[in-house]
Amino acid sequence: MASRIVSVFAATGLQGSSVINALLKDGTFTPRAITRDPESEAALKLKERGVEVVKGDSIDKASLVSALRGSEAVFAVREFRLLLVEGKNDEVVQGKNIVDAAKKVGVRFFIFSSLPSLAKISGGKYTNCMNYEDKAVVEEYLKSSGLTHASLHLGSFLENYWKFGLLRKTATGFDVPIPNYGPADRDGFTWVGRDVPAAVLALLKNYTDPSKNISGKSYPIINATISYAELAAKTGKALGKEVTFTSSPPTGMTWFDEMFAAHAEYSGFYTATPVPNPDLVALGVKFGTIEEFMETEIKPRYA
Repeated sequence: MASRIVSVFAATGLQGSSVINALLKDGTFTPRAITRDPESEAALKLKERGVEVVKGDSIDKASLVSALRGSEAVFAVREFRLLLVEGKNDEVVQGKNIVDAAKKVGVRFFIFSSLPSLAKISGGKYTNCMNYEDKAVVEEYLKSSGLTHASLHLGSFLENYWKFGLLRKTATGFDVPIPNYGPADRDGFTWVGRDVPAAVLALLKNYTDPSKNISGKSYPIINATISYAELAAKTGKALGKEVTFTSSPPTGMTWFDEMFAAHAEYSGFYTATPVPNPDLVALGVKFGTIEEFMETEIKPRYA
């Protein structure tokens, strides 16, 4: 039987690597890692695990066409590139190139890790969060492409505790400082490493069933909608230490401050969808809880 290849972008990042791991463990599909540098240390480690690693640059559409040939499905995630880092933001160009290449080679199913437009949600109040706006543009382009597809909408990453140092050590325990948030303001949190790959697998295994009505849907993946003060309290309970929440001042980075302000104002955007998402539960996804996250991820790192 021919391999059911799923091409994965950003395969060494948090989302991509978790999807690769899930595909390898499940065995139904064969992961293919798409990378600009197949000889990088991270790419070589994937090869050591038996993962096919193929060169593909999202700026070069021709290279993507070559890289995606033979793929049944694609999991695409694009990381926002700050102007300070690369001098320009080309996320829309890259995203559209991936969609075009997937369509050209006959990919049957496209999963896009996206975000909603904060400008649209806020009626024009928040317009500077290009990491949201650009993904929303690509998602609309995907919808117009004719490809069978689904989008994942993620909340604030629980993994940001260590990815971006949000859980900071103090003399008596830890603190969680968040700009533009009050103690009662809520956010929607996502356990990325556990539940993004679970959702991806569920969608891959069900997209061919027309009764599931998967194509064209956006699926919020939220483990809990709670305040940072509640999250800090749950963290302290798991660690047996004092964990406080601090409302910190704005950072001065307009897009970053607007992002937190919008999250606080709209409780993470996804409150219209029950937690856990019933559409994904119906597809067999078993969501993790905040308490399980603390036991699995936080205690080993911070206890």
